[in-house]
Amino acid sequence: MKAVDAVIRQRLHSEVVLVNQVAEYIIAGGGKRMRPALVLLASGALGYRGAHSHELAAVVEFIHTATLLHDDVVDESALRRGRDTANAVFGNAASVLVGDFLYSRAFQMMVQVGRMRVMEVLSDATNIIAEGEVLQLMNCHDPDVDEARYLQVIRYKTAKLFEAAARLGAIIAGGSEAQETALADYGMHLGTAFQLVDDVLDYSGQEADTGKHLGDDLAEGKPTLPLIHVMQQGSPEQAACVRRAIETGGRDDFPAVLAAIRQSGALEHTLTRAREAARQAADAISILPDSNYKMSLLELAAFAVDRSH
Repeated sequence: MKAVDAVIRQRLHSEVVLVNQVAEYIIAGGGKRMRPALVLLASGALGYRGAHSHELAAVVEFIHTATLLHDDVVDESALRRGRDTANAVFGNAASVLVGDFLYSRAFQMMVQVGRMRVMEVLSDATNIIAEGEVLQLMNCHDPDVDEARYLQVIRYKTAKLFEAAARLGAIIAGGSEAQETALADYGMHLGTAFQLVDDVLDYSGQEADTGKHLGDDLAEGKPTLPLIHVMQQGSPEQAACVRRAIETGGRDDFPAVLAAIRQSGALEHTLTRAREAARQAADAISILPDSNYKMSLLELAAFAVDRSH
C-alpha cells in the first residue's frame, strides 16, 4: 500500500495548480483504501508480485475518488471522512472538473499497462458506475422503490468497482477463468455488504466514527434498505412517516424515522442481508489456494460487516 500511495502521489501531479490542490485535498483525506487493497490481495492470492498491481490499484483509487468528487456535488454534501468536502472548500465547478481529470488520468495509466482486457474491465465498470449514479438519482424522493431496485443501484454504483478491482488482480496474475470469476464474485458480494453496512451506519453510527452527518441519506430523499424495510414491514403509521420523509427530504422527520427504523427491526434486517453478502464473498474464493493473501481477503469480508466507520 505504501508503493500504491507513492504511485498515487506521482500520478496526481499536474501543471495546473488547482488540479493539484483539489486532488491532494481529497486523496489526503484518507479513506479505507479497500478497493486498491483488493487489487493487491487478489493478485497476490494468485502469486503475482509485479509492479502492475501498484499501477492498477492507483487507477482504481483514482476512479473511486472521481466518483466521490462528483457524488458530493450531486448530493450537495458538506462532510466526508470528518472533513469539509472538496466542493464545500473549492466549489462545485472545481470538484467536477478535477473529478474529470482523475477519470482521464486513470485511463492514461491503464493504457500504459498495455492489456486490452484491463481496459475492457475498467471501461465497462466506469460506465456501469455512471448508470448506477443515474439510477440512484431517479430513485431519490421515490418511496415506491423496492428492495430489488435498490440492490440494483448498489450493484451498479458501489459493488461494480469492488468487482472490477478483484477481477483485475486475477487478470494481471494470469489466473484461470474460474479464478477470475471467483474473485469477481467475491468483489461484487463484498461491495454489496460494504454498502449495506454504510446504510446501517447512516442511522446508527457515531458521526466522529463515520465522518459524515447522520441522516444524510434521508435528507437527500434516498430510499435505502432500512427505509424500504420500514415501509414494507412497519406499522401503517411508521410506513406513512417514512414515505413522507423520502418524498420531502430534509431532516425534519429524522427523529420519527429513526424511531420507526429501530422499532421495526430495519437495521437488523439490513445487517442480515450484509452478512449474507459477506458470506457469499467468502464462499466465492474457496477455490483459491490457501495463503496469507486469501486469509486477508476473508478478513476483509468480515471487516466489511463488523465495523463502526
